Amino acid sequence: MIIDLSGKTAIVSASTLGIGYAIAKGLGESGATVVVNGRKQGAVDKALAALADEVAGGKFRGFAADLATAEGCAALVAAEPSADILVNNLGVYGPQDFFEIPDSEWQRYFDTNIMSGIRLARAYAPGMVERGWGRIIFLSSESGLNIPADMIHYGLTKTANLSVSRGLAKRLAGTGVTVNAVLPGPTITEGVIGMLKEDTERLGSVEAAGEAFVLTNRPSTIIRRMATAEEVANLVVYTASPQASATTGAALRVDGGVVDSL
Repeated sequence: MIIDLSGKTAIVSASTLGIGYAIAKGLGESGATVVVNGRKQGAVDKALAALADEVAGGKFRGFAADLATAEGCAALVAAEPSADILVNNLGVYGPQDFFEIPDSEWQRYFDTNIMSGIRLARAYAPGMVERGWGRIIFLSSESGLNIPADMIHYGLTKTANLSVSRGLAKRLAGTGVTVNAVLPGPTITEGVIGMLKEDTERLGSVEAAGEAFVLTNRPSTIIRRMATAEEVANLVVYTASPQASATTGAALRVDGGVVDSL
C-alpha cells in the first residue's frame, strides 16, 4: 500500500515532540504539507529543523500558539485558514489523586484535551465539507476506556474525545469527511522517558524500563512492552489517507492489546 498525500495540507497540534512529531513526520513522508505546532517559537523552529534533516524534500511550516486557549486556536486559523487533514494531538496528563485535584486543574484538562480539538474541528470541518474531502483525527487513549484510578481527570477527557469524534462523524455523514479517534496505549515519548528516568538508570535502558512499567501498571498488555511513537503515527497516517475512506466514527486502538475487550 502506497499512501500518497500530495497536495493535502495537514495541521498537527502539539507536534514538536513525541507522538505529534512522529505524526508530522509520517504525514510529511507521505507527501502532505504539514503545519507543525507548539506553544513556543523556539520549540517549533527546532522541530522544523529536525524534520528538514529527516524528511528529504518534505514540506513543513510552523505556527507557535497555545491551542489550549480560544485565542491560540483563532490565531492558528487566521494564519492557516484551510486544512485537509486535522490531527488533534494536544493533550496533558499526569497522575494525581482524585481528592487532591482542584477545579482549576479540571478546567485546564478540559480546555487542553477537549476544547482545543473541538475549536479546531469546528473551524476546519466546513472547508473540508465544501471541498468534499477531509480527515479529522482525535488522539484519545486506552485510558478513555480503561480509566486509571490515579488519572481520573485525564481518563475523563480521553473518553470525551471518543464522544466528540463519534458524534461529529455522524454530523458529517455523507460529506466525504471522516472523523475518527486513535487510542494509543503506553508509548515511549520524551515525557515518558523523563517519568521513567530512575527505572532507566536502574534497568539499563528506556526499553527495559518501559517494559517493567507496562507489566506492572498495564498487565493486560499483549505486546508486553511500550509502543513507539512511530507505531502510533503509522495508524494515524493510514487514517488520514485516501485508503481509509470507509473508516469513520471509529475508535482505532494502537494500545498493544491493553484494553481487554473484543
